[in-house]
Amino acid sequence: MGVLKKFEQRLEGLVNGTFAKVFKSEVQPVEIAGALQRECDNNATIWNRDRTVVPNDFIVELSAPDYERLSPYSGQLGDELAAMVRDYAKQQRYTFMGPIKVHLEKADDLDTGLYRVRSRTLASSTNQQPPAPDAAGRQAPGGYGYPPTGGPTGAPPMPSAPPPGGGPGAAPHGQRPTAAATAGGRTRYWIEINGTRHQISRPTLVLGRSTEADVRIDDPGVSRRHCEIRTGTPSTIQDLGSTNGIVVDGQHTTRATLRDGSRIVVGSTTIIYRQAEG
Repeated sequence: MGVLKKFEQRLEGLVNGTFAKVFKSEVQPVEIAGALQRECDNNATIWNRDRTVVPNDFIVELSAPDYERLSPYSGQLGDELAAMVRDYAKQQRYTFMGPIKVHLEKADDLDTGLYRVRSRTLASSTNQQPPAPDAAGRQAPGGYGYPPTGGPTGAPPMPSAPPPGGGPGAAPHGQRPTAAATAGGRTRYWIEINGTRHQISRPTLVLGRSTEADVRIDDPGVSRRHCEIRTGTPSTIQDLGSTNGIVVDGQHTTRATLRDGSRIVVGSTTIIYRQAEG
């Protein structure tokens, strides 16, 4: 079961359904959860070949109406989001410098339904004892993430240079390949627009109103060459200097990491990004 699905199921059982009523607003918990996952991916830093460190302190900025609606539940929601980040880190084999915390803040410059995520890496305020070796003398997993945190103490070294061929379509620094990539499997990519499925059979896919776009969108709010999707580990979407921009999982952006089920809005058109192994 996926990390986001588990998060949704846990949230459904809280406070006798109170969350189900609160989250009828435009901002949905799963959208915030997806944004936290992308924040980890986009800010991952390699310490050494066995340790990739990601932020552990997150601030979710909400519009004034959404903040007033959600702030009474900020403690429980923050705990659930932190648990989701922890599950995602385990899946991606990320590590943390300290405990995971997620806070909600009000941002007067945001409209209802929009949000921003800020993050930072904070070391634990208490000194940790190194994990005890197991019966075979091997270092047991420890610290705040996965795998074993046997890296150096203090500030991490400067990241090494990305491999040749890096660019907009390359994985963010610190991102590990998925199981499909490492095991030689094959991942299928496609998008869904108004119920119509468009297979992505090339590394890049340009969306726009022009007949020269790979997928033409007949929408006056869409530019001739509006945005480009690049498949990979992870897949990304890039705005191509469009007039109205793009919204990914509820957040205005010029570039974002895509996950299976990501919701992209261009003009008045909604696009669902899909990927599956096999």
